[in-house]
Amino acid sequence: MATTSSSTSPTRGLLFVTMQPKPSLSPALFHDWYNNEHGPNRTRLSSFIQNGFRYRATDLDSSSSSQGKGTQSKPKYLAIYDVSDMSQFNDAPYQYLRAPPGKSQREIDVMAQIWVDRLLLDFVGEKVNEQTFVKLESPEHFDANAKGNVLTTTRVLVSADTAISQLISTSALDKIAQLPGWRRTSWFKTSYLEPRQDGQIELVLINEFAPSPTVKDIHSEISSILQQQPSGITITRSYELFYTFGTAPRHLAIVQPWTSPDKLTKTIPAQSHPQGLSVSAIESYITTPDGAILPFRLEGNNINLSVEHDIDGTAIDTSPVLVLINSVLVTYGIWDRFLQSFWQRPEIRNRKFRVLRFLSRGRTLVSGDKNIPVTVDLLAKDVICLLDALRIPRAAGVVGVSMGGVTALATALKYPERVDRFIACDTSGKSPNGNKQTWEERVAVAEKEGKRGTLIAPWGSEGLPEREHPQDAGNESGTTQVHSLETQVVGDTLAELTVRRWFAESSFSDTDPDLVSEIARVKNMVATNSLPEFRRGVAALFGYDYMDLVKKYNKHDDWGVKKGAFLVGAKDGVLPKSMEALAGQLGSEAESNHESKALFKVIQDAGHLPMVEKPEEVADFVVDFLLGKAT
Repeated sequence: MATTSSSTSPTRGLLFVTMQPKPSLSPALFHDWYNNEHGPNRTRLSSFIQNGFRYRATDLDSSSSSQGKGTQSKPKYLAIYDVSDMSQFNDAPYQYLRAPPGKSQREIDVMAQIWVDRLLLDFVGEKVNEQTFVKLESPEHFDANAKGNVLTTTRVLVSADTAISQLISTSALDKIAQLPGWRRTSWFKTSYLEPRQDGQIELVLINEFAPSPTVKDIHSEISSILQQQPSGITITRSYELFYTFGTAPRHLAIVQPWTSPDKLTKTIPAQSHPQGLSVSAIESYITTPDGAILPFRLEGNNINLSVEHDIDGTAIDTSPVLVLINSVLVTYGIWDRFLQSFWQRPEIRNRKFRVLRFLSRGRTLVSGDKNIPVTVDLLAKDVICLLDALRIPRAAGVVGVSMGGVTALATALKYPERVDRFIACDTSGKSPNGNKQTWEERVAVAEKEGKRGTLIAPWGSEGLPEREHPQDAGNESGTTQVHSLETQVVGDTLAELTVRRWFAESSFSDTDPDLVSEIARVKNMVATNSLPEFRRGVAALFGYDYMDLVKKYNKHDDWGVKKGAFLVGAKDGVLPKSMEALAGQLGSEAESNHESKALFKVIQDAGHLPMVEKPEEVADFVVDFLLGKAT
């Protein structure tokens, strides 16, 4: 069924860009820049840019000395972005990206080494195969549509008075629709926003197909069909999909250190990582549907620019992902020492792995719609939002502690198709009696102290060094900005009470300088937490109950390996006893799961944050569990 645009609704359209890097630009830098900076900066503008895709030409002469390399007249790369409202290209958020300061010096330098042909196109009409068409960016299609989808484009120049609707005949559309794997045909014209100086109109016809081994045959068929049209068709190209953007950067094949103009994104090459480990990292953020800003750090090991990636440096990273979720009142820095041990394990050093950490709601100054209560369900949904934004189909493991522990549990229980394994640390399956009163009393302690501090939104005081004293970038662009705000903070009184409660008594007399400094660091995290956000975020712990789902959970995978585990510090009050009981209840009402309880691990001489006090032991258990070796 064919549809056309409506004059009463916002103008739908397309951002259509062909690119050919000049010989002076290395492929690795080209893809690092485009995947981590240029593309995500546009897909973040989700109010009108709905998705973003990168295609690679399949119609280049691979038998010649060029080996399939493009030219200025026949570029190799195509990027397209579906747009719901073309008028927003004129608004501040997009225009901010088009010139300094939003357009970085790196982008200016890189683009000077690329032949670019950029078109804004207004939607005219489409014909869709309802049986085979899928949204390539949708989470349910992450695996099936990662690569290989075929696309052809045909471009023609016509005079302004040409009836666009007559250029593509119904018979031609019917013939195209009969080709194997056909999904959709859509056609666009030069946008009213950027009319051509010569007064002509460019028509672009786009055909989409499922992955096919006969790409060149499709190209030939399309060319043959369209040559029969009286419209003066001039250029037909064919491409295959090789990269789909999420709403945040994730390309870990990083060539050079880079910090975005707004100070909210940083890319760190492997050679810059401490301890000499071959680990690269991206620090950036996502925005949830209700407006919460969630800063994250994605890191990965064994990223080899010349070996691990294909000829263009663009292979999709499908290495397993471990998600780490911190407790209330701290940052994801509590996992630093754990990760030093994790990356050093031979089983991890000798394979590719990625780790995702983030700042949960309740830490920062931008935690979403104040009319939406913070619940564990919402925190679990945040994990899924992160996976979606980074286009991670399934997490190999989700590990959380305290509030992060029940978040990990809830994520695995409510979204089993997105989590292979989980470890819930120092937590409960149901809010303990009196939890609301206990936490409200702790909030009152902080309120009584009345300490104020200057925090860096949305990173909090634990941001990177260059984020400690940023210039206020303002908000004229309409985009998220780093800025400092004076606010109430939790303060030293509750911070001291908290670390005394969290850590084993023996840890305070320990002579290990690393542990001593780490406890002091955690105390500072607590003291500098935003008090208003602590008050709001901790409400998630007041009234949750996942015991019905716990009992019904299928705790074994298809190979009989256990998917759930519980870990606790031996000195964490009553939790060792209650968590052992919780481990026994996991899957207790699921069929065929009565033969054994879930894995349960006690970390000796550790309290509420065992990954801080005993990072090596926790890392050993996590690695063994992820690899199916834990007992």
